[in-house]
Amino acid sequence: MTQRPASRPARPHFSSGPCAKRPGWSPAALSDALVGRSHRSGPGKKKLAEVIDRTRAILGIPDDYRIGIVPASDTGAVEMALWSLLGARGVDMLAWESFGKGWVTDVAKQLKLEDVRIFESDYGLLPDLDPVDTDRDVVFTWNGTTSGVRLPDADWIADDRKGLTICDATSAAFAMVLPWDKLDVVTWSWQKVLGGEGAHGMLVLSPRAVERLESYTPAWPMPKIFRMTKGGKLIDGIFKGETINTPSMLCVEDAIDSLRWAEEIGGLEGMIARSSRNLEIVEDWVLRTEWADFLPSDPATRSSTSICVMLSDACPLTGEARDTAPKRLSGLLDKEGVAYDINGYRDAPPGLRLWGGATVDPEDMEALMPWLDWAYAEIAS
Repeated sequence: MTQRPASRPARPHFSSGPCAKRPGWSPAALSDALVGRSHRSGPGKKKLAEVIDRTRAILGIPDDYRIGIVPASDTGAVEMALWSLLGARGVDMLAWESFGKGWVTDVAKQLKLEDVRIFESDYGLLPDLDPVDTDRDVVFTWNGTTSGVRLPDADWIADDRKGLTICDATSAAFAMVLPWDKLDVVTWSWQKVLGGEGAHGMLVLSPRAVERLESYTPAWPMPKIFRMTKGGKLIDGIFKGETINTPSMLCVEDAIDSLRWAEEIGGLEGMIARSSRNLEIVEDWVLRTEWADFLPSDPATRSSTSICVMLSDACPLTGEARDTAPKRLSGLLDKEGVAYDINGYRDAPPGLRLWGGATVDPEDMEALMPWLDWAYAEIAS
C-alpha cells in the first residue's frame, strides 16, 4: 500500500485554463484598476498601451509587428485572422489536437474555401511537416493544449515564403521561444501562461500580414467584430490600445500585474525556465513510474505547459477500470484538495493533463508527484 504523502502542493491549481495565478497574487493586485472609467479615456488608453508595450518588450516582438488586444480570448483572435486573411491563396491546415481540428472545421466548413489541404495526426503525434507548402497560407497551433504536443522548431517554414503563417500560440506564448521571423500572425490569451483573466485575446501581425489585409478583400461579409481595415487601410488604433469593443479594465489591470511579475522573474528567460523545470519534474517521475507514460511519443515534442500523461502499456489495469482510471484518479485528488482540474481533455485519449506554465511553482509540481502515486494505488487496489 502506497503511503499517504505528508506534504501537499501549497497551490493545487494545475488547470490548463484558466490557469494558476502568479505566485503571491491577491485581489489587492487590482486596486489600481480603472473601473468606472472609459477605456477610451486618456488613462484607459494608457493602460491598454501598457499591456502592448510590456508584451512587446518581454516577448521580443519586432518593432514593425503590430500588437492588438481583441475580444473573445484566443479563439476570437484566431477567428479574426482566419476570416480576414484567408482566401487569397491556397491554405494548408495542420492539426494534431482538438483546437487545431476546430480551425480545420472553420476553414473547410464555415468559410468553405476550395483550395484546402489538411495535415492531421493522432493525439500524441505531429503530422509530417515535409509536404507543407509555405508558399500557401498555413494555419497551425504551436503547442497542442489538449495533446501536450508542441512544435520543436520552425525550420520547416521557408524564410522566402509567399504565404502567411498563422499560429495559435495560446499555451506557448511566455513559456516557449517563438521565432517571430517565421510567424506572420500569432495569437494567445492572458488566461494561459500569464495566469490572467479570460475573455481577451492578443493578436500580433507581421508587416506581411498587414500588407495582405490592405491588399485583399475577402468574398464573404465581415462581422464588425472581425474588421481590421477601413477603406482598404489598417485600423491602426486597434494596435495602439483602441480596442474594437469594451474590454474589462479589471482584466487589463490583472494582465499588467502578470506582465510586471514576468519582468521581475527575468522576463521570457525566467518564464521559460520555470515552465521547463515543471516538465523536468514530471519527466523524472515518469521515468521511475511503471504505470505512467507521456502521451507525446517524441521527447522533443513534449509540451512544458500542457503536460499530458497516460497509463503505460505496462499498467496492469484493463477494460473499464483502465478507461476510467484517469477520471477517478483526478477526482480523488480534487476531493483531497491536492490537484484541481487535471483530468485529460474530453476529446483526448484517457489521461491526465498537468499545467506546467510559469505561474505554477515547481515546488508544487514536485509535491504533487507522490500524490499521483498514492491516488493510483487507491484506485487500483
